[in-house]
Parts: sequence; structure tokens; C-alpha cells
Amino acid sequence: MTTLSKSRCEPCRASAPSLSATEIQELLPQVADWSLIDVDGIKQLQRQYAFKNFVSAMSFANQLAQIAEDEGHHPSILVEWGKVTVTWWTHSTKGLHHNDFIMAAKTDSLLSAKV
Repeated sequence: MTTLSKSRCEPCRASAPSLSATEIQELLPQVADWSLIDVDGIKQLQRQYAFKNFVSAMSFANQLAQIAEDEGHHPSILVEWGKVTVTWWTHSTKGLHHNDFIMAAKTDSLLSAKV
């Protein structure tokens, strides 16, 4: 469990700056299985998780939804048979915020708690 996964999200404001490229590179090793992607000029974190069937994938997505709701920070979640793709970014800042890395680590912790 990383230090990030023990952190709490802070409220995001539209005026909050997105993380710099240097800050992103410093945080990426803490969520090593996540990919840094660019969608329409917006930096995002994305990871795909594999499951044995649709029900297991949906269960994971529902647990993640509850954590996201508790933290007040919500991802894009795509559930398919045997896999869940999770994408984190901060809509209000149109980029990555420290909260996205916190939530990526919490997402990983949810999976490791099941193993």
C-alpha cells in the first residue's frame, strides 16, 4: 500500500492548477501500473483490470464507485466481460491533480484487498 492510498482527496476548484509535467513524472512511479494518456489535450491516468467474469468486474466497479463517492472524486469506469477500464483526471482543471494519483492508488488497493 502506497502513501498515496492512505491520503484523502482535497476539494478541487476550477482555479486549482493541473500538475506540471515534472510533478506528474514524480508521482507516476507510485502508481506504476497506470498509463499516462492524452485525450483531446487532457492528461489522464488509465488502467485496465482483468477479472474472471462480468459479475466480478461489476462488483469491483461498484466497490470503486463507493470509494469515489466517499472521496468526492469520480472516474470514468468502463465495465466489460472480464475487464474494467478506469480513467482518472480532474474535470474542473482539465488535467491531472494530486487527487487523481490518490484515487489511482486507492483503486489498486481495492484490488489488492481482494487478493
